[in-house]
Amino acid sequence: MSAMNTKASSGGEEEALEMRSKTLGESGCSGEIKRGQAILVAYLIATLELTFLFMQMGVMPYLAKSLGLDSVGFGYLQTTFGVLQLVGGPIFGRFADQFGTRAALILSCASGSAFFLLMSISTSIPLLFLSRLPAVFMHGLPGAQKLITDLTTPSQRADALGKLGLCFGIGIIIGSALGGVLSTTFGIFVPMYVGLVGNLMNTMIAMVWIPLQARPKSDHRVTEHSNVFSFREILYLMKFPGVMEIFIVKVFAGLPVGLFLIMFSIISMDFFGLEAVESGYLMSYFGVLQMVVQGLVVGKLTNRCSERTLLRLSVFVFAGVGLGMVRLGVKWCLLI
Repeated sequence: MSAMNTKASSGGEEEALEMRSKTLGESGCSGEIKRGQAILVAYLIATLELTFLFMQMGVMPYLAKSLGLDSVGFGYLQTTFGVLQLVGGPIFGRFADQFGTRAALILSCASGSAFFLLMSISTSIPLLFLSRLPAVFMHGLPGAQKLITDLTTPSQRADALGKLGLCFGIGIIIGSALGGVLSTTFGIFVPMYVGLVGNLMNTMIAMVWIPLQARPKSDHRVTEHSNVFSFREILYLMKFPGVMEIFIVKVFAGLPVGLFLIMFSIISMDFFGLEAVESGYLMSYFGVLQMVVQGLVVGKLTNRCSERTLLRLSVFVFAGVGLGMVRLGVKWCLLI
């Protein structure tokens, strides 16, 4: 009986893979090549978008300070960004379901272009707040995750999605260092110009290299009178087993990480007196550590510990790091 179930599962995966090959307009080896190319393009788009995002994240406190915004005002600015991302996430997901992953990635990259365009002309505090608005549709990483999910079988999916963590690390390392160097050497607005050009290139890459339809039509759940802004459809997803629990864990796990990324530049600037280039190098150092830990430490622990044990261990590690940072008093302590 077990053997029959295994064969059935294998047959289902092969059938799904064949359907995706036909969706891309090819079959056999050619379809596999096109699928692999589309996945590589998804990695490229995610890496570039994260690079530009971290590039502006390290420079933003210095730009805000130059415009006369204090730490409290900067907190409101970053909160605005976070709220827009939170509200836009479900809408972006619905948009991807309605119009396809290609359209969603193009929307994300185009929104990134508008984001950096507005930042490049932000010569006052109101314009700086206005530049946050396009962030509502800037979801390149979830878009890449959806594309990879659509183009891989369940047996390939975990490995393919895991490589997006590498894209995240590369984005932190390159983006943080590049933002600091460009702003210190050429001016505070130069990283914004680079981000604008880069996102325009990303938009063109998505238009040319992402397949028009990466998912078979039979896989789509179509409902009458459904639209992108249907919160009933969004709430419907929460009713699936395990979805609400995962959502809650993701929210509470992402909160301390988000606070750290948002406020670190302010702390390094006001408390430690670091310049933009020094703060960028420090964030790049954190990115290298993250890649080493995820690639070497976490990889080995997953073979020895259960997911629940790793989750609990990560909570204690986060708490220990947070308490340790309270006692930081000198620059070199940041490296520890």
